[in-house]
Amino acid sequence: MRHQFEKNILRFLFIFGIGTFFNLLRKPPLKDWLIIFLLKSYIATILDNLLVKRGYLKYPVNLFKSFDISVLFSYLIFPISCIYFNQVTKSSSFTGIILKSILFSVPSAIAESWLERNTKLIKYKKSWTALHSFGSIALTFLIVRILMGIIRKAAEKQ
Repeated sequence: MRHQFEKNILRFLFIFGIGTFFNLLRKPPLKDWLIIFLLKSYIATILDNLLVKRGYLKYPVNLFKSFDISVLFSYLIFPISCIYFNQVTKSSSFTGIILKSILFSVPSAIAESWLERNTKLIKYKKSWTALHSFGSIALTFLIVRILMGIIRKAAEKQ
């Protein structure tokens, strides 16, 4: 019964994520948002794989059993939140980008911590904590934002 509750959470997040993704694509510049989506997916997958293989995280309940990582988080929820982050920081100052990174990372880390304590969707192992999740989420937001800044500047020069 508990397992079904967790699967329903994942199904809801999947449907919500797909709907949100298509809503995001309506706002230009589409190519920027797709690049961000793919960059964030790539970075999240590498980080998630590393953390799972080193034993810091585990995903006991997953929609896709053939993956050790949270496919839903790495390939949908996390990239979508990164698109929103990039949209609100597109013309922000450095300080604004840092502050917004914190504002975007805190709810994600809190939600992950709640899921870790109350479900079997994610389990922290070894010395991993919500603070580590917050730091990794914020850092990846900033990495993608920096990469997009570089990509935009290079595109302007062409």
